[in-house]
This record gives sequence, C-alpha cells and structure tokens, in this order.
Amino acid sequence: MNQDWERFGEDIKRTVQDAIDSQDFNRLNQTITNTINGAMGGLGKGLSNMSRRAARDMYKYQRRAQRHGYGWEQDRNPYMYGEERNQAGDRQYRASQESTALQKTSGLFIQTPGMKVGGIVMTVTGWTVGIGTFLTMLFLLIGTVLMGHYFGTWLQIAMGILAPFFVGSVILGNAGRVLLGRVKRFRTYIQELEGKEYCEIKELAERLKKPHKYVVKDIEKMIQKRWFRQGHLDHQKTCLIVSDKAYGQYTELMQNVERQKLEERLAKERQAQEQANMDPQVQEIVRAGDEYIKKIRECNDAIPGEEISAKIYRIEMLVAKIFNRVQQNPENISDIRRLMEYYLPTTVKLLEAYEELDAQPVQGENIISSKEEIEKTLDTLNVAFEKLLDSLFKDTAWNVSADISVLNTMLAQEGLTKDDF
Repeated sequence: MNQDWERFGEDIKRTVQDAIDSQDFNRLNQTITNTINGAMGGLGKGLSNMSRRAARDMYKYQRRAQRHGYGWEQDRNPYMYGEERNQAGDRQYRASQESTALQKTSGLFIQTPGMKVGGIVMTVTGWTVGIGTFLTMLFLLIGTVLMGHYFGTWLQIAMGILAPFFVGSVILGNAGRVLLGRVKRFRTYIQELEGKEYCEIKELAERLKKPHKYVVKDIEKMIQKRWFRQGHLDHQKTCLIVSDKAYGQYTELMQNVERQKLEERLAKERQAQEQANMDPQVQEIVRAGDEYIKKIRECNDAIPGEEISAKIYRIEMLVAKIFNRVQQNPENISDIRRLMEYYLPTTVKLLEAYEELDAQPVQGENIISSKEEIEKTLDTLNVAFEKLLDSLFKDTAWNVSADISVLNTMLAQEGLTKDDF
C-alpha cells in the first residue's frame, strides 16, 4: 500500500514538473484528477481486502471464544470502540475508588447483617405470637358470650395467662421494628459518608428527611451502643466524626481557634490600655486615622476590579502602618499634619467619586477618562505614602547608623575586625 502511494506521488510530481517545463497547463488538472482517482480506486480495493480479512479474523475469534466456553458479549473488548472502552474504564475506576474508600473506613463501623437478621426475627416472632394470642383471646371472649356465664372463671384464668404473652409479643415486635429502622438509618449514614471520616449533620438530616434534633439523638444512641466504634460529635453537634484521628485533628483545631481568640482579646485589652494612657492629642489622631482607614476599606469593597482594588488595598496598608508608627512614636505627629489635613480627605473623595462613576450603567468616554485619571492619581498617592512612611523611620535609621559606627570603632580598637587578622 505504501509503495502504491509513493508511486502516485511521483506521478503527480512528474506531471507538475512536465507542465512547468513545457508551459502547457491545459491537461494538468485532468491528469492530476485521473491520478488521484486511480489512487482512491486502489485504496478502495485495499480497504475492501482489509475488511474481508477483519471479518475472517473476527469470525475466527468468535468461534475460538465459543470453543473455550466464553460468551461473545463477554469477550467483545478486543473490538470495543474507544469511547465505550473509556466509559467501561471509568466505571471500573469509580467502583475501585469507592471500594478502597469503604475498605479504609470499614473498621470504624459495626457489622449490621446479624442485627438485621435479629430485627427480622424479633419482628416476625413478636407480631406472629401477638396476633395469634389476640385471636385466641377474642375467640374465648366470643365463646364466653355465646355459652353464658358458665365459662366466666375459665375465661379469667385464660385471659390472665394470655395477656402477658400478648403484651410481651407486642413489645418484642415493636422492638424488632425499631431495630430494623435503626439499622437502615445506620447504613444510610455510612453511605452518606462516602468513605470520609466526617460529615455534617445537616446533610444526614436532608438525606433522611428528618429534623436535625432527631438525627443528633439517633447518632448519639449509635455512638453509645458502639455502632460507630470511634464515633464523636463536635461541640456544637453539627458534625459527625467517625475516627479518633479525625476527632483529634478537630480538637487541635478548636484549641488553636480558642488560643487565637484569647490572643486577640488580650491584644485588644493591651491596645485599650495603651490608648487610655496615651496623650489625648495622639488618641484623637489615631481615632481619626481609623475612620479614614474604615472609609478606604468600604470604598474598596464597593469598587470591583482587581487592579484598582490592589491599589486601594496598598493605600489602606500604608496608611495603617503610618498611624501605627505615630502611635508608637508620638513625636512624629507633626510629620503627618499634611497627611491628616489634605492627603487623606482627598484620597477618600477620589475613591467616592470613582465608586460613583463606576456605578453608572453606561460607561461613556468622559467617565472612562475620569476613572483613568483617578487611577493614575492613586498611583501617585501610593508613592507619596511610601515616602512618608519611610521618613518616619529617619530617626531610627540615624540611630542604627550611629550604633553601627560605634560598634565598628570598638571592634577596631579591640583588634577584632577582619583587617586585623
């Protein structure tokens, strides 16, 4: 087949070259068409031969499968279409994954087949004996009414004997029914876990179409009876955790959360204490700074767009650092006077204007131009705030430089510098 295609290709190449050499293109199209038709005819014959060979191979395969006792549908895979084969592979993979997940958690649950059988036996025995006892008591009562008062004493004795059997059988049958229902719900809980070690009670309640409190009490009974061998409920009783390992991770997480809350509360208390001991002028500036930061954050929340949001967030971060620095070093208050009187009010006005422009349903040329101008101004403000923050560390930089100079001098006097070795 490959040799045929090479020959057809050479024919076409030679035909084109001849046309170019002779500058006669009149027969070129017809010649190439004939060559291609000949190639396709040969290809058709080749495909026909291939089809006949494939049919013979498939027939031989089917006969061989029948001789070995296999069904044709069972061994159809060698000729299965690609999509069908992929679907079968996906089904096998999902089944394998579900089986693996269940195997990982199977040791966390009690086996229920024995309990199910016991529930069926209790239910059938209880209701069978109960119905039989009830019918017996009914026949005796009817017989006594028909025969008169001669059997009154015997009726009382029979009733006294049969009544406990009747009550006991009803209790037994009802207990079996309750046990079967609980086993069914227990299996539903396991299915809903889907191999995980935790699940929200809300999901279980939705699956059973039962109230949240009902499911919580039901699971608590199962945990008490050790159906969930390592079962736990979280502190809020909103989540079922079926392994000690997962519950340990949950407990550790809750401890970290409580520790974080405690640290935040202590930090707020320290901050409140510091503010109480702070100079009233500093307190007023810090309070005003917090208000500006709050307004900047509110504008950022109201304005969509990642690029503009990043610029506003950087302004908020820089302003917060500036006021933290002033709070720690009140002597820097004079350095942020222009920030308080002009830069921050202007920043908030620009952000509010941008928010209003961005909320317009039609973004015309003037609106777009104004928004772009505000965005450029925000870049300028970011640079200004960076320089202002850097200037607040000027004294610290000088002190550090002086300390380093003194340290180098002392090390040189002691002969401990690198040049002395």
